Amino acid sequence: MNAEFFNALDALEQEKGISKEYMLARVEAALQNAIKREIGPTAMVRVVLDPVKRDLRVFQQRVVVEFVEDPICEISLEEAKTLNRRHKLGSIVETELKPKNFRRLSAQAAKQVIIQGIREAERANLARAYENKTEEIITATVYKVDDMNGNLILDIGNGTAVLQKAEQIPGEIHRAGDQIKVYISEVRGSDVRGPIVLLSRVHPGFVKRLFELQIPEIADGTVQIKGVSRDAGSRTKIAVYSTDENVDAIGACIGQNNMRIAAILSELSNEKIDIIQYSEIPEEYIAYALSPAAVESVVMDGERSCKVTVSQGQLSLAIGKEGQNARLAAKLTGYKIDIKA
Repeated sequence: MNAEFFNALDALEQEKGISKEYMLARVEAALQNAIKREIGPTAMVRVVLDPVKRDLRVFQQRVVVEFVEDPICEISLEEAKTLNRRHKLGSIVETELKPKNFRRLSAQAAKQVIIQGIREAERANLARAYENKTEEIITATVYKVDDMNGNLILDIGNGTAVLQKAEQIPGEIHRAGDQIKVYISEVRGSDVRGPIVLLSRVHPGFVKRLFELQIPEIADGTVQIKGVSRDAGSRTKIAVYSTDENVDAIGACIGQNNMRIAAILSELSNEKIDIIQYSEIPEEYIAYALSPAAVESVVMDGERSCKVTVSQGQLSLAIGKEGQNARLAAKLTGYKIDIKA
């Protein structure tokens, strides 16, 4: 049994990354807890766990006293000398116990302590694995689709996490076994189930990271992303700027024969993307942000607001369906935009 126990600890360390030293401490606590249930709350226990010899032994300890008041943790000098004549007052008498003889209730309590230790270690490993991955993209496997609420249970390698229905791109359908990219928007402290890894496919940061992964010029800093605004599943506006006058920021994002942008669109279920030229001049930036509409003039009207004039034929295009184009342009630039024909 001892060999199987230590083999199980080896497997936990290899498969789940739970250190053997951590689990040995939990097992020791579990055995002490079980013995106190078995014998009494005042029991003194010594647990010997030797991973080298692959040996596990448990001893009840009692102090040699002249008058016994608590037989669980005390033994008389007379009785102690029947076990070993060298015992004297204050000596510790040890009696080996066999865990296999524990009652079912005590054994179950010990088992729960060990299981709880495994869960706590898994949570700690998950928190460590993702605490530095906030705002990153990871590839996860769909473990289960919750038919009740549409949430996806994802296998993220070190555990599982939930992709809420509200954080999925509208219209997408996923099935168990699918591999999908998700954006880690936040990692919060543990609740009773473990650390909370918040995932999203609708966050603007998801598009930003996709561009960084797909466009080498963005990855090396030649082209910079200055802003992203998004209506997930419908349209995104992304502002880019080149630090090298010989590199066209928009062209670098599109790629030869649209290959680069096509790969991003495929990941976003062909969501429309407007790649906008960033400008330090607010009037220019606002005009670019209202693309694909042609803007005639932009007049600043206060610190963070402006009036935009377009031709009558461009008005509906500038505003967009249900105001989407104007809304995304305002979110991208940070200006309140009043559009007039």
